[in-house]
Amino acid sequence: MIRVNLLPQKRRKQAAARGDMWLVASLVLVALEVVACFVWYGSKQDELAQQQSKNGALEAQIKQIKDVSKNHEDLKKKLAILREREEAIGKLQSARTGPTAMLLEVARMLTPGRGPSVDPSELTKLRRDSPGQDYNQNWDSRRIWLTRFVESDRTVRLEGMARDGEDVSELARRMNLSTYFREVQLLPAKRETDKASGLQVVSFKLEAKVRY
Repeated sequence: MIRVNLLPQKRRKQAAARGDMWLVASLVLVALEVVACFVWYGSKQDELAQQQSKNGALEAQIKQIKDVSKNHEDLKKKLAILREREEAIGKLQSARTGPTAMLLEVARMLTPGRGPSVDPSELTKLRRDSPGQDYNQNWDSRRIWLTRFVESDRTVRLEGMARDGEDVSELARRMNLSTYFREVQLLPAKRETDKASGLQVVSFKLEAKVRY
């Protein structure tokens, strides 16, 4: 009888099978690692894309803010220029209309039958409470004439001649009531002879603050 020993062959086959299994398992692990790497890489790519999108949005906002700020500075400069022009025009208007209106008021007070510009309600109250401070509506303004008129820094000085002191007081009273003048002061006056007419007259000076 012939006996054949098959054990070494079985062991070799089993060892080969185990080696194949380890190889397959290793390949599977490698494949899983590759897949995991692709998944991780894909997620990082998504995060990068999202971050880039956020950065782009922020940059757009920053640019918009810079543009708005730039326009704001330009608008501020233009507004400052417009305000300067407006102030200059206002000063010119004031210089043109203020002195003119004040001179017209002086002419009005020295016109026969006319009087100072005063609020009617205040004039009514004055006539009721302090009638002595009211102006004389029958005063003959031809009894007084001006020889000099100077205005500087809203302070005006009037110089002239009058028939007597009451005429000077009447002019000062009218200026005090006028809405164009305040702080009217009578400066020292003196009597003298008018060279043209030979009459005795009062040489006077008045100072007052001007409103306009």
